[in-house]
Amino acid sequence: MKNAKLISLLLVVSMIAIAAGGCAPKEEQVTADKVVYLINGALGDNAFYDSGQAGIDRIAEEFGVETRTIECNFDAGQYEPSLQAAVGYADVIFVISYGFEDQLKEIADKYPDKIFVNLDTVVQNSKNTITSVDFIEEESAYLAGIAAGMLTLDTSVPNINPEKIIGAVGGDVDPVISAFIFAYTNGAQSVDPDVVVETKYLGDWEDTAKGKQAALQLYDIGADVVFQIAAAAGMGVLQAAGERGLYAIGVDTNQNDIVPGHVVASDIKDVGLAIWNVYNSINDGSYKPGEVLEYGLKSGAVDVVFDAQVQVLPQAIIDKVAEARQQIIDGTLVIERYVP
Repeated sequence: MKNAKLISLLLVVSMIAIAAGGCAPKEEQVTADKVVYLINGALGDNAFYDSGQAGIDRIAEEFGVETRTIECNFDAGQYEPSLQAAVGYADVIFVISYGFEDQLKEIADKYPDKIFVNLDTVVQNSKNTITSVDFIEEESAYLAGIAAGMLTLDTSVPNINPEKIIGAVGGDVDPVISAFIFAYTNGAQSVDPDVVVETKYLGDWEDTAKGKQAALQLYDIGADVVFQIAAAAGMGVLQAAGERGLYAIGVDTNQNDIVPGHVVASDIKDVGLAIWNVYNSINDGSYKPGEVLEYGLKSGAVDVVFDAQVQVLPQAIIDKVAEARQQIIDGTLVIERYVP
């Protein structure tokens, strides 16, 4: 009888131990088979956000991962819930966090096992888990400035006037746009110090009418070529160039054929390539959280391209840009970085 009681007691203890073990928290396993692309704005800009989506589509196809894109449409009220939705679905979150950097830092600290990759700006949280992709847009914008500076001096090109004036239209005043314009100005003035860069800021990334109006105002004061750095709103700049028979420079993707014969170059920022590169490092095990990854001309993620159905730039301009590009890649020409 005593032995039976002892056996029963041991069984009860074992069951309690098993139950306790079953309730013990399990270590979370980080998987990379679900990915979120979280953007402060919206797709359909034919530029920055769409470039990132191309990268998301590429990793879905090549690596077989599930992906979701969350668009905040510049609505500040959507930032926090969108972050929560992202971490609830995926362990890898690529995020363009303009306007909600502090919320990103806070949620990254709460979920240290999640992989956060911030695109286009540097965001560092206290636990140092956010990886930032920092594009060196100064290198490509400098080349765009060389092209614009040489173009405004070449009156053999149709409708180029004798004034040494070029323009730029920015979506808003922020460090990235300021870096573009800073280097664009330096590139143009490397051709001729007397070239004047006139700038308009829209306070808007989506309104093409505002972009068009700003460009028309720049053409009215004598600008021959206008660099659009305004996402979807910048489509209005390209339209204005076509209407006036003048010239524009596109941004982020190759926009040269949107208004053939009037978009003479595009300053590429290949967000999709950066996404693919980072995800590939996650996949092969070489990814390190908390790094700042710099993508300049040498990486291929930024550049100026001239490929177009209708090419109006003289070959001398294309050759000069190619020469400067190689010098930057080789390190013999060092481009000054913008400091806010």
